[in-house]
Amino acid sequence: MDNPEQLTREDIENAFRRATQSYAGSRARWAERAATGLTDADLAAALKYELGIWGGSGCRDSVKVAYQGSGLKIWATWSYAHPRPAPILEGSRTVAFARDYYRIPNPADTQMSLF
Repeated sequence: MDNPEQLTREDIENAFRRATQSYAGSRARWAERAATGLTDADLAAALKYELGIWGGSGCRDSVKVAYQGSGLKIWATWSYAHPRPAPILEGSRTVAFARDYYRIPNPADTQMSLF
C-alpha cells in the first residue's frame, strides 16, 4: 500500500470500516455476506454499493477518509493535502482487503478447509 504518512494498520482498518459502513444496515449486510460467501465479482459489486458514488468524513484529530465506488477507491490521510495522495486501497486490493477484514469466503475457491 502507498503509505506516505505512515498510516498504521489500525488507521487503514478504521478508514476502510468508515468507508464501507457508511449506510444504514451495512453491518448486517457484511455479516450476511460473510455467512454466505461471495465471489470476487460479487464482492466487488457489494463494495461498489457500500462505497456509493462518492463520500468522505474527517475532523480534527482523526484520519480524513474519502471513497468512491468507481474503481473501489479509498483515500486516507491525517492532513488536508492538495493534491490528494494516492488511494490506500483501489480495485482488486480493496476486494482482497474486504475479504480479509470481513472474513468473507469465496465459494469459487475449491480448496478444502484444513481446520
